[in-house]
Amino acid sequence: MERKLASVLFVDLVDSTALVASADPEVVRRRVARFFEQTSRCIEQHGGTVEKFAGDAVMAAFGVPRTHEDDATRAVRAAFAVLEKVHELGLEARIGVESGEVVVDEAESTFATGEAVNLAARLQQAARPGEIVLGPAVRRLAAGSVEVEDAGPLEIRGWADPLWTWRAVRPIDAPRGVSQAWFVGREEELELLRNALARTVRDRRAGLVTVFGEPGIGKSRLVAEFVAGAERVTTLTGRALPYGEGIVYWPLASMIKESAGIDDDDPAADAFEKLRLCCESEAVADLLAAALGVLGAAEDAGSADELTWAATRWAEQLADVQPLVLVFEDVHWAEEPLLDVIDHLARLRESPVLVVCVARPELLDLRPLWGGGNPRALAVELTALSKDESSELVNALLSHAEVPLGQRTLALEKAEGNPLFLEETARMLVDGESASLERIPDSVQALIAARIDALAAEDKHLLQRAALIGRVFWHGALEVLSPEHDVADALERLVAREFVIPESHSSISGEKAFRFAHGLIREVAYSTMSKAQRADDHRRFAAWVAERAPDELADMRAYHLDAAAALMAELDGRVAPDLAAEAAAALEAAGRRSFRRGSFVRARRQLVRAGTLEPTLERREMAAEAAWCLSDVPSVRDEAQSVLADAREAGARDIEGRALVLLAEMALRADSDVPAARELADEALAALPADDIQGLYDARTLLSRIAWWIGDADGCRHQVNETLALARQLGRLDLESLALAQLSGIASVEDDVAEARELSSRALALAEESGSREALGMAKTMAGRDCLRQDDLDGAEASLREGLAAYEEIGAAGRAGWVMTSLGALALKRGDVGRAEEILRDAVRRLGNTQEQGYLVEAQRVLAEALVQAGKVGEAERIAEHARRAVGRDDVWSRASTLHALGLVKAAQGCREDACTLLREALAIVEPTMYKLFADEVRTSLDLVQRGATAAA
Repeated sequence: MERKLASVLFVDLVDSTALVASADPEVVRRRVARFFEQTSRCIEQHGGTVEKFAGDAVMAAFGVPRTHEDDATRAVRAAFAVLEKVHELGLEARIGVESGEVVVDEAESTFATGEAVNLAARLQQAARPGEIVLGPAVRRLAAGSVEVEDAGPLEIRGWADPLWTWRAVRPIDAPRGVSQAWFVGREEELELLRNALARTVRDRRAGLVTVFGEPGIGKSRLVAEFVAGAERVTTLTGRALPYGEGIVYWPLASMIKESAGIDDDDPAADAFEKLRLCCESEAVADLLAAALGVLGAAEDAGSADELTWAATRWAEQLADVQPLVLVFEDVHWAEEPLLDVIDHLARLRESPVLVVCVARPELLDLRPLWGGGNPRALAVELTALSKDESSELVNALLSHAEVPLGQRTLALEKAEGNPLFLEETARMLVDGESASLERIPDSVQALIAARIDALAAEDKHLLQRAALIGRVFWHGALEVLSPEHDVADALERLVAREFVIPESHSSISGEKAFRFAHGLIREVAYSTMSKAQRADDHRRFAAWVAERAPDELADMRAYHLDAAAALMAELDGRVAPDLAAEAAAALEAAGRRSFRRGSFVRARRQLVRAGTLEPTLERREMAAEAAWCLSDVPSVRDEAQSVLADAREAGARDIEGRALVLLAEMALRADSDVPAARELADEALAALPADDIQGLYDARTLLSRIAWWIGDADGCRHQVNETLALARQLGRLDLESLALAQLSGIASVEDDVAEARELSSRALALAEESGSREALGMAKTMAGRDCLRQDDLDGAEASLREGLAAYEEIGAAGRAGWVMTSLGALALKRGDVGRAEEILRDAVRRLGNTQEQGYLVEAQRVLAEALVQAGKVGEAERIAEHARRAVGRDDVWSRASTLHALGLVKAAQGCREDACTLLREALAIVEPTMYKLFADEVRTSLDLVQRGATAAA
């Protein structure tokens, strides 16, 4: 069984009942027989296949059993020919035509089923005598080869919206088309790349070039030409895989393995040795190995911030030897964590690293501001080739073939400057698969499907199974999936026909790797497989992966098992229990890895899917945690409450405790309900088993945050000391650093300068030793805030900038906004009010997209204070009032700080009594708490306002 893109035609005689009633039966029979004969002949002459006769109707399919590049055009032309012959018989007919995916048997029978069949029949019923009515799909595919006029909407039973239809008026001889490849033109774009590299080398600073373009427009060819001409540079290339086909950092892992000469199934000791020889230190090598899964994903694999740090050191080391060019292909498929790493690499200082990204425009849907804020970022957009360039390209492609000038000219007209379309068309002409360019396909899918269908059955089946594996596939895997075929010979033929290309480096030693010459070839080949065959082959390939590379390709195995399960559910309405269990276990393991690496979107998807296939409390709880990291508040609330109820019923105390921690986080950070958060956190502590150290750490961290909110120094210090002990028990230097930074923060707000500096210094040392960017961000920020309070403004700015960079690298938007607020306050202290306003507006904008309400109101209140100094008092009042209303009722610091800001606004407006009232209220809130330093600031403001009031009197 096979799936095909086909065009279906229905012809029916008009008023056959009247014909039977008014003529001799023998005459009628002869006329109807001639109708069937002439109709069949017209269909077959245009390359179609008569599927069946039903009463006085004929159904035909174009693209079955053999796909042509112009099946839609053939179907429409056949319809006109049928009408002409029917008229010659003195009869009338009506015709409907539509294109779409159909399913056919691969045996002698060509019976096709699919929506296109039903729609073509319905279009025929709607046609008037002598009319050909077209559906939207065939109208699109045959555009340029038929003149049409609107026939209006058609109501289809079961469809929510009407189907728009067209009436075919007459065939025309100017079909439209499109095509890619070879290097022609693009001189200006190539020069931009060369200049970017020259500037990178000259200034020894990283740069970013993103080459944008639609599929087939020549992006990869441009970059390949650039790389081939680059001298005295190290070039590494990695390709982002489509959703679900590989690990988040696959392109970066490919580059690192290539630079170190690692094969994925090398013995661990050998692989570690290769990586350590390649890296400047064992710390960098160990982090890269764990975080990227280069040597198998360990349970304690590094986090996204650790990976970023290690990747940075790796790139800097390579660039120290000679300039480094990192080419990331198909970046539109990359996930957020990889995009964050790429962005960081492109901002390196004092390292000649040029990052080249190849992407479809869809990248800007994920990252609208991609490259924004980087003064050394360049975007190169590729558009269609000019007429002269297209002519040069087609002449080069057909230089060794005898193709008439007229066909070359028509190919140029139909290609419309797309290099892929030109290349594919030229290959078909060279292969002798099309006698005339009048029927060149009008879409890439039709063109490539025609090329694939022209292959021998063995080669076609092998190409389909290679497509199921992915853009890159392995010889050994194909031998398992196609034991009945001579894989080596078939691959040689596919390489010769330029469907696939041998890879120079295989990620699995001993396995020869290949890749599809273009991603679209792979997509079309996969789409032609029946779903039953896909399901079987997905599972068999997953078994091969488990045998050859169980750790390194674990995410790929999970994807293929999930695909098999989804297909079986669609086909049979259920998934076999053994397949469901296998797929769920693989997805859970993949989800855990994704979570550790900071890919929360992927983790959420994988864990939810695992729980759907085989529900367990643990999978549901982990999925809720991933939702919380994505700020999906409604999902977290519903799922955590459901998990909590079921965990209590099952007596699962560990899961009960974790669910309670999630609900406590929700109560504090989403609802600002401190009493509820404290009650839930206490319940969590009581429920969590003594050996669930990570769970206990999370619960204690939450309790310390609650104590901070209410200004309870003793309670906060106690809980932080508990988390410090748990961090040491876990052996996590990064968590220990975070705890010390929190203790430093307590000392700072209590105005114990010496204690604060000593603790932040220890926190910084541990953060640097751990390699954690999160811990480094916190330690640097606390050190910068200490410097700010001691009027060391240069030291404060340096530390805060480093803290901000660390948080931005790992995508911690809330923390980054918090640091930016401190930078805004620093600019105010320098007297640079304009710069302060700019920074603080940016902070408010960023924080508005997060769930960190506490950080947002602080940024707003400091912005209000800056606006007062800028003389924009009216706007300052609006912002300060908004912040005051948004503060949680138990958030002591922000309740006082927003009142303080509003008091300054009122003073600037000359409303000194109102200002004093607000400042006294702020002081009454903050004075009994640990925030001694802030209380002094409020007293100073109150004193200044009161003295101003006295002077005025």
